Amino acid sequence: MEHSIIDNQPYGRFHRKLFFLSSGGPFLDGYILSVIGVAIAGATKDLGLTSFLEGVVGAAALVGVLVGGFVFGWVTDRVGRQVMYTIDLIALVAASVLSLFVTEAWQLILLRFVAGVAVGADYPIATSLLAEWLPANRRGRTMGALVAAWFVGASASYAVGYLVALAGGEGLWRWVLASATVPGVIILLARIGTPESPRWLLRHNRPDAAREAINTAFGRYPTDKELAQLAEHEPPKKSRLREVFSGGYLGRTLFVGGFWMCQVAPAFAIWTFYPVILGAYGFEEGTTSLLWSMVVSLVTLAGCFPCIVWVDSLGRRPVIIWTFVGVTVSMAALGFFPGMAAALAILMFVVNALALGGGNILQWIYPTELFPTDIRASAVGVASAISRIGAAAGTYLLPVGLDTIGLGPTMLVGAGIAAVGTAMCVAWAPETKGQALHESAAVTRSPAAAGTK
Repeated sequence: MEHSIIDNQPYGRFHRKLFFLSSGGPFLDGYILSVIGVAIAGATKDLGLTSFLEGVVGAAALVGVLVGGFVFGWVTDRVGRQVMYTIDLIALVAASVLSLFVTEAWQLILLRFVAGVAVGADYPIATSLLAEWLPANRRGRTMGALVAAWFVGASASYAVGYLVALAGGEGLWRWVLASATVPGVIILLARIGTPESPRWLLRHNRPDAAREAINTAFGRYPTDKELAQLAEHEPPKKSRLREVFSGGYLGRTLFVGGFWMCQVAPAFAIWTFYPVILGAYGFEEGTTSLLWSMVVSLVTLAGCFPCIVWVDSLGRRPVIIWTFVGVTVSMAALGFFPGMAAALAILMFVVNALALGGGNILQWIYPTELFPTDIRASAVGVASAISRIGAAAGTYLLPVGLDTIGLGPTMLVGAGIAAVGTAMCVAWAPETKGQALHESAAVTRSPAAAGTK
């Protein structure tokens, strides 16, 4: 099938700018979800947190992401990507600023939840808008690169925490949490004026607005033939959330939400409490473990880069399967030998981080490619919500697990979850590389059959 004006458009200045603006969401997500691991020691001391409350604080943002993704994915399909592109960041900035005034545990939990809602809302907004503007031959690597921004944010949070720890002083953990305000405001202001997705506009029977959006982005109006061709791929249709759970899309929803959950359930638990985990393997808690947390986060970022290329050369399916294998093996080693030397433990964490970084780039490629424009944001929101059930549970249970069953068995639970993800991808992962959005989103065969293409 012939590609549209958007699919054939050379990757240029507008795409690079839109990628930068869209990557602000994952950057803030990585920053906000990781910075609590930096601040938790100070918060525990000042607020008198028990291990139970530590788990709740760690999981609060993830529960917020669940709510934000599920609710605002559907809202984004109804009211548009552009409107929601800035509103969500306003809430995030407000929650960050208010962190300065926390005096009770419930206040910290509430603000972490609100920040999570804002981040969760940004997942379907930013990913849908970016995917719907990208040319087909650059969509895989560009969408995959969004995940790299998550690890940049996580690394930045550890760097900030390390500098604050060196400075010392009482109550500085509040400033660490509030520091997300700075990048939040910058990204918020930069997003103002971003054009709406022409695909979404055509789905809502607004061809004139779609024409103007294309002109704003590419500096020229589409011809009548070009607009008609795009409109043929994006006929007017109302967004109905139930379609995400019906017909051929139900299987895709279960696959995307399932593999995403198996990736993040053990990963977020470790990322949130990296300083604590590394301390258990023999590294001094405090500034030393913060430095190692930053190093491992940067290694995870490094794992993204080869896979960003491989998803377009080798394909989506082999990348996600083999990265799951890497996570499973490394976590099993950490679980079976919890008393291993610190250097060997770091090696296993490096293997784990490389595999996680590479596999995670599929989290925003598959959901945007496997669903049509009228339910794309809803599907991303639902998938992220499913994943955060596992992430929140893992983050809550990790400190409890360390206290009750010990380090080794806790790591083995994570390995088991990754093994389930491996099996799921072998059975169901489709191959969508090189396809236009309307082609990859079309339900013509089951995901398992698609994976054998």
